[in-house]
Amino acid sequence: MAEPMISVSGLRGVVGETLTPEVAIRYVAAFSAECPPGPFVVTQDGRPSGAVLAQAVHAGLHAVGRDTIDVGVAATPTAGVLVRECKAAGGIQVSASHNPSPYNGLKLFSAEGRVISAGPGQKVLDRYRSGPPDWVPHDRLGRFHDGPDPLATHLDLVLSLVDVRTIRQQQFRVVLDSNHGAGSLLGKRLLEELGCRVTLLGGTPDGRFEHPPEPTAENLAGVLGAVPQTGSDIGFCQDPDADRLAAIDEAGRYLGEEYTVALCVDEVLRERRGAIVTNCATSRMSEDLAERYGVPFVRAAVGEANVVDAMLAHHAIFGGEGNGGPIDPAVGMVRDSFVGMARLLDAMAARGRPISRLADELPRYQIVKTKMTLSAEKVAAGLDALAGRFPEARADRLDGLRLDWPDRWLLVRPSNTEPIVRAIAEAASRADAVALCDEAAEVLGGVAAGR
Repeated sequence: MAEPMISVSGLRGVVGETLTPEVAIRYVAAFSAECPPGPFVVTQDGRPSGAVLAQAVHAGLHAVGRDTIDVGVAATPTAGVLVRECKAAGGIQVSASHNPSPYNGLKLFSAEGRVISAGPGQKVLDRYRSGPPDWVPHDRLGRFHDGPDPLATHLDLVLSLVDVRTIRQQQFRVVLDSNHGAGSLLGKRLLEELGCRVTLLGGTPDGRFEHPPEPTAENLAGVLGAVPQTGSDIGFCQDPDADRLAAIDEAGRYLGEEYTVALCVDEVLRERRGAIVTNCATSRMSEDLAERYGVPFVRAAVGEANVVDAMLAHHAIFGGEGNGGPIDPAVGMVRDSFVGMARLLDAMAARGRPISRLADELPRYQIVKTKMTLSAEKVAAGLDALAGRFPEARADRLDGLRLDWPDRWLLVRPSNTEPIVRAIAEAASRADAVALCDEAAEVLGGVAAGR
């Protein structure tokens, strides 16, 4: 059987093919062996396959002598909060994030309530591949524990970030598209606590997606019109485990995921100063804002764990990834759509402006994302050729190759799972961004052909 896709902080695969109960049991048993004593929090994002895999996770942990705290359906950022609240040894979220319905996965949390980083993740993977777990005898098996209210602490933490009274006075109308993921549970409760009149789409967390689950403009085409049709001030769209957020303005314009973090950064830096961290594939908007407010800006490699590592190292007050994942240390070191919703409503209320105007006041760029075929053995030569093609650009090898000019940038990264490289370009105009990607494709095509 083919192995599931495994990253530093978890795995995902097609249920019944690369991801089976046996894989889940062995993987969480390996994880438990690398964790301190204590129980594990187990959550799931609502997909129909989640219950079966969650049962396998509980069974695997019990079989190696670990107790588990059964929470059921909860968002990924809520799982991080619960790990800390329960003083657990770690946590496992059963979720495939934005992948389609045939997929599911396991995301691993450390005792600090964050997704585990590269070092610990590699140890888990090595142990998973090294052989069978150390099962315990009948008198040492782990057992279930009931968990606390899965929403209360997370809700209180998010509300503490914003001026609740001022937001309530606005009585915003909001469309929340949870698309049958886990986000509706806390999302609806949060918005109602903020005095919003909510139109909820896909509110039952059963994983029966009404549109493809990644909150991109194409996938949300059928949702955009709901905002002006209901007279709403803003639309919020979550991915299935609610760690990503895309916004729609009052006219039905897709603002998208890149704007989520940038709008939050602007609001946070109006309140206080401190370092900001985003990954190297995120729009330059946040970097420009950091410069505007005179605070340090740090760029991390792609991946939530890498962003969190950099945030901790630089004592950042805010960070995130351009896929719509804001990270606020005041709530937790996890991408959090609920933080994004509260922060955007806070900005609208505090400044008395619609979300469209707040978005239009940000630095303006166009971002283009493409992919190109290139075998793994030719990636190094391809990146070298790109650096040679653009000697005037500032080159950074933090994650693949990023080339920066004063008004644009290009990032080329190899895929970990396919013989391709992904290219992302951002510039003042879409034409300039497309031209950068086209030129990169020309250079890499020459390398692939041996020219």
